[in-house]
Amino acid sequence: MLQRFVNTSNAMSPSVPLQEMIRAIRSARTQCEERGVIQRECAAIRAQFRQADNGGRSHNLAKLLYVHMLGYPAHFGQMECVRMIASPRYSEKRVGYLGAMMLLDEKQDASLLITNSIKNDLSHSNQYVQSLALCTLACMGSAEMCRDLAPEIDRLLRASNSYIKKKAALCAVHIVRKVHDLGELFAPAARSLLAEKNHGVLHGAVVLITELCERNPETLERFRKTVPDLVQIMKGLVISGYSPEHDVAGISDPFLQVRILRLLRILGRNNEAASDAMNDLLAQVATNTDSTKTVGNAVLYETVLTVLDIKSESGLRVLAVNILGRFLLNNDRNIRYIAMTSLQRIVGTDHNAVQRHRGTIVDCLKDQDASVKRRALELSLALVSATNIRSMMKELLLFLSSCPLELRAQAASGIFNAAERYAPSQRWHIDTILHVLTTAGGDVRDETVPNLIQLITNTSELHCYTVHKLYRALLSDISQQSLVQVACWCIGEYGDLLLRGECQETEPVQVTEDDVLDALETVLQSHMSAPATRGFALTATMKLSTRITDNVDRIRSIVSIYGSCIDVELQQRAVEYNALFKKYDHMRAAVLERMPVIEKNSPGHTNGESTREAVKEVQPAKVKQAETLLPQQPASQVCDLLDLLGGSEEPLQPNPAVGSTLPVLPVSTSSTAGGDLLDLLGGLEPTPLTPAPTVTVYEKGGVTLTLSSEKQSDSGLTVTLTACNSTDSDISSFTLQAAVPKSVQLHMKAPSGDSLPARGAAKVTQMVALSNPNKVNLKMRIRISYTSQGSAFQDTVQVDSFPEH
Repeated sequence: MLQRFVNTSNAMSPSVPLQEMIRAIRSARTQCEERGVIQRECAAIRAQFRQADNGGRSHNLAKLLYVHMLGYPAHFGQMECVRMIASPRYSEKRVGYLGAMMLLDEKQDASLLITNSIKNDLSHSNQYVQSLALCTLACMGSAEMCRDLAPEIDRLLRASNSYIKKKAALCAVHIVRKVHDLGELFAPAARSLLAEKNHGVLHGAVVLITELCERNPETLERFRKTVPDLVQIMKGLVISGYSPEHDVAGISDPFLQVRILRLLRILGRNNEAASDAMNDLLAQVATNTDSTKTVGNAVLYETVLTVLDIKSESGLRVLAVNILGRFLLNNDRNIRYIAMTSLQRIVGTDHNAVQRHRGTIVDCLKDQDASVKRRALELSLALVSATNIRSMMKELLLFLSSCPLELRAQAASGIFNAAERYAPSQRWHIDTILHVLTTAGGDVRDETVPNLIQLITNTSELHCYTVHKLYRALLSDISQQSLVQVACWCIGEYGDLLLRGECQETEPVQVTEDDVLDALETVLQSHMSAPATRGFALTATMKLSTRITDNVDRIRSIVSIYGSCIDVELQQRAVEYNALFKKYDHMRAAVLERMPVIEKNSPGHTNGESTREAVKEVQPAKVKQAETLLPQQPASQVCDLLDLLGGSEEPLQPNPAVGSTLPVLPVSTSSTAGGDLLDLLGGLEPTPLTPAPTVTVYEKGGVTLTLSSEKQSDSGLTVTLTACNSTDSDISSFTLQAAVPKSVQLHMKAPSGDSLPARGAAKVTQMVALSNPNKVNLKMRIRISYTSQGSAFQDTVQVDSFPEH
């Protein structure tokens, strides 16, 4: 009986103090033991929460909050927080508000129960009770709470107590983020706070004004009048003497300086007058701030961003770029990283100023940090120009030979693009690409092989030099698949030049027919060769049968072996080549002659993107037109098909047994489907269609969007949107979104691409089909989104009228 009484007494005894509980949890040797301690304490806390008269409520809730911080459930303490917030005692209010901020959020219904308590405490005579309510509202206030309590916050913004005003300003920031419409309520009070001397109030006011300006363009225009006031505040901070209350490493209140600089950046963007008002201040900050400490570098970095974002003077922009150049020499990798990120953003607009720091940027390629290396690579590729192509490419190729695997593909792609754009000569271009293939042939893009083949085909004077160089590369290494494929193709096409050995560009090397076939057979038999590479080697071997004379039987034997290969593609090639030897030997020389010169549809770009996009644009329209014309002229279908194969231009009579009742129509390449199909294949020229009228609907930041429309029916309209990039930097992640009135049906087809190369090298086209059965006035709102130099841009334009075809 006594033991039972003791156990009951222990179960109902008050829980241990907070320090004891923390000590017991930390001394637990296993997670199971820790859970046991926490479960016992939570059970004791629940029991005491249920007691009506509990003098240790704040003590128990503090322990529960510690349990919550460890990740264990503590939701049963939510109602206790509500009760403690309503308590008149400050010690209980403080823990209750802390518990509400940790255990409650705006999605829970219990948070609505404290709205009235917060409102009462905002009018409390004790400033510390008011601050508790302000902090809680700023932390977890829902949209409904913000609407109810916004007038109280506006009243506190005009209070005489600086301690309350700074907390009310930060609380107003939360309210504006939750309910955008309430920003106008706080604008007058925020403007008056700039006259305060207290730095805490000024900091809160600047944050609030920044939030208001970012949310509302009209508010932004109104606060541009405060630029002189902000300049005076900033000057006071820069030239003020030592103040122990605000000094941080020799800088007077750097936190406030950074906030003011960010606000000035917003106010001066795209505004000449505001930018002129702050130019002198920015120059003063840039020259007088100490850059030896991290605090000074933070202020300088914000100054640089502000200078580069507003309409500043050219001299000031050069000063900003020079500051970033000094950052590149800093020992702190984080500072070097943000410097290169900023330089990457402005390299298109201030190219010459950034070029002065090219040597320092190239040195960052040797940095041990992977992030710094990646940024240095991106910036180095952006700095390549026609004047420094040789020196920069030398550094980039040296980096490629030792760069990490995750950067090799990016480096190779960037080198290809730079070589294509700025190559001083065709031979240098070929040598550079071959060097990349030799170093990182396994990391290049798939289109590299056809692009290089096209380049080699178009430089007939270098065929002998190229085939000799590729042959030597093939003998030394067959592990780089892209290099092996190009080498096999060249040997197959220009093997006769290789066997002659008469090449003025390189040292004369005597190569026999057996040597060439041995090299190709090595590729065919190597376990490192991919199926596509074996296909190149087999085709090259077959082509050599018309370029050599003594080893045709050996070639026939090699080809016949692969007639039973397990790879279907290789087997099919071998079977077809065997048929050429046996049944069509008289045609073999004509079939296997050299490939003609490949025409380039888009000069300056050999990555295939522009050509593919152009084909995507042309083919659907041509095929659709052919589909509409063919059914109307069934008698001339045979004529059109024969004409495709090079038949006579004379009209053919229809077969009486098949279509004697059909009228005889002449074949016209300008009006029949045959003309359209021939146009697809580059044959006869059809009569050009009248182009749809085009209007420019958007032109900003180097991006131009044009619109043309074509009426398909009484209620159907096809709209073509074409985007072009005239800046010096490529644009990625380019997307178009469209919205029309509810009664209009909209169908957006797949775009031709999502990237816009620099200088208008290629365009992105988006087809939009509209159906307007109710004949309402057509309007379209278009959202344009893209990424340029690491920054995301988004804009909207409205089209109120469409050009008529």
